[in-house]
Amino acid sequence: MSLIYHVTSKQEWKDALQNNFFETPSLKIEGFIHCSNAEQVQGVLERYYKGKTDLVKLVIDTTKLTNKLQFDFSASVNEEFPHVYGVLNIDAVIDVVEI
Repeated sequence: MSLIYHVTSKQEWKDALQNNFFETPSLKIEGFIHCSNAEQVQGVLERYYKGKTDLVKLVIDTTKLTNKLQFDFSASVNEEFPHVYGVLNIDAVIDVVEI
């Protein structure tokens, strides 16, 4: 099992449970959902979620994804990040951790 992570709001996760899938604005704009490896989560929180509350970290089992997973290079931080190219199926989320 290989794990990746996605940070979102509690409300967005509640919406996903009602819709039976998870999507983000980046999926419509960029064509994928931004995710992170374990060691990248803290940096993502510091860069994009500073001062925000009511956040959760989705723990995603990549073997359960129904859409394409691809690692893409981000020049702004000089690292490769995992991206899900399509909606995130709920059953691939094996845990939801409050931040």
